Amino acid sequence: MTIQTIIKKSIKRLELEGKLLTPDFYAEAFCKEATKAGINTQDCNQVAKFSVTLSKEFQKELSNYRIKTIQEFIRFLIARLNRTNPTQCIEQVEAQTLFIKKVLQATTLLHNKDVTELAKKSIDLLDQTPTTSQIEQFSQLWQNFSANYDDMFLQKMSELGEINSEDLKTTISNLNLISNQTPHLEENIDLSKLSSLLISSLVPSIASNANDEIIRVSKMIKTNPTLLDEKDMVREIKAMISLRIALDKASVKDMIKSIDGVLDRLSTRLIDMIEKSDESTNEIQKVKADLESCSEISTTDFKTAHKKLYAIANVLEENTKLLSKNLKTNSGEFQYLSSKIAKLESDLAMARKESKEDFLTKLYNRKALDEHLRLKEEEFKRYKRNYSILMFDLDLFKRVNDTYGHEAGDAVLVAFAKIMKHNARSVDIVGRYGGEEFLAILGETDTQGAVKLAEKIRTHVSKAKFMYKGTRINVTVSIGVAERLKNPTDTATIVSADDNLYKAKENGRNRVSFQS
Repeated sequence: MTIQTIIKKSIKRLELEGKLLTPDFYAEAFCKEATKAGINTQDCNQVAKFSVTLSKEFQKELSNYRIKTIQEFIRFLIARLNRTNPTQCIEQVEAQTLFIKKVLQATTLLHNKDVTELAKKSIDLLDQTPTTSQIEQFSQLWQNFSANYDDMFLQKMSELGEINSEDLKTTISNLNLISNQTPHLEENIDLSKLSSLLISSLVPSIASNANDEIIRVSKMIKTNPTLLDEKDMVREIKAMISLRIALDKASVKDMIKSIDGVLDRLSTRLIDMIEKSDESTNEIQKVKADLESCSEISTTDFKTAHKKLYAIANVLEENTKLLSKNLKTNSGEFQYLSSKIAKLESDLAMARKESKEDFLTKLYNRKALDEHLRLKEEEFKRYKRNYSILMFDLDLFKRVNDTYGHEAGDAVLVAFAKIMKHNARSVDIVGRYGGEEFLAILGETDTQGAVKLAEKIRTHVSKAKFMYKGTRINVTVSIGVAERLKNPTDTATIVSADDNLYKAKENGRNRVSFQS
């Protein structure tokens, strides 16, 4: 597919989406159509290339904010510059948000005195003014509890014994429905009291309604407590306990989804608040309204979490007023920084335009290759000095990008460039022609000599170990060769090398094709 075709499709996309033909909208549409066509352009990968130069903390923020375009990337940098003196409140809000999620996830595993004690300590911590490190410490405690929690003790409900109302684990461990010595219950156990206890334990503690099967078994036990002496009923009770736990977990999961939705909205509003300081107070008031309307959280523990989130919104409202004031006071400085960034980008673009070195592979770029080819052509016309052209293309390179990512693709390009430079003579001109295509100009070299070098590079590439993050990537290259003496012009020589390259592709790749 040609660039002209992609341009036409980009304009058609804007018409179908009802968007104006502005530079920003056109750039977005062009990148979408180029990606769809499998064409990799530098302009469409600017965010990914610039982001790797940032710190890991900044890269994580870029990922969270889902930044896709260079305009969004610049807005992100401006926002970060605007927060050169960030308040402690923002850091605490982010840490508390993560902390609350960990607490809610851990509550899916209930009926344990350890989790109750940890929850009380966590509530006490939130009632104070904790530091970020204190919040992260408690978050780790909750994560450790979730990872190490073992609910296999619930299977001991088949045994009946002493009851401890403060700790379900102790209660179940002491139960002894069936004696180890006899298949029947002891005669001195009051089955009616025991049946009431079992029925209570089968009622879900979080889920709003019990399953029909649980209700059926509960009625059977209540009507005829002597059924507890039967093995079939013991198996049914075990199944009902597992079902009760599943119902509670499902209910908690739904509640967490609700809380997560609130947290996501809160996070989005915070980002918008930072970028639009003049409207910060109104945005925070909307967050408060969202929290007040979140009526689906009905359990007591989740109401506590709801109150904490609402308290966060109040704190944000107060601090945002101060932030808005500071932003207005320093608006002149922000405008200066914005203009400085724009100038730096313009200087960078100009420097790249004038540069003769490919920024990634450090080989000659397309502009430099064209200049060297003109010099070789002048030498050929004046002194009859023959030369040959080698056109290289990495086989199935798009598959490398799709499978391992663009960072891996860039690593392969850099490694291939080193192989080319290592095998070529010092007088040979090697460079990146565009994308995964490379070109070499071999002075005073005929077809036989050019094919010899091409085969040398092809063999080296096929045997090389291209590694990326511990994973080996298999890479091969196809090469087309053309000699100037066998072509009427320099342009025809390039076309001939390109035609031979595609013949190598059509004949199975990983091979050299040349003029006979």
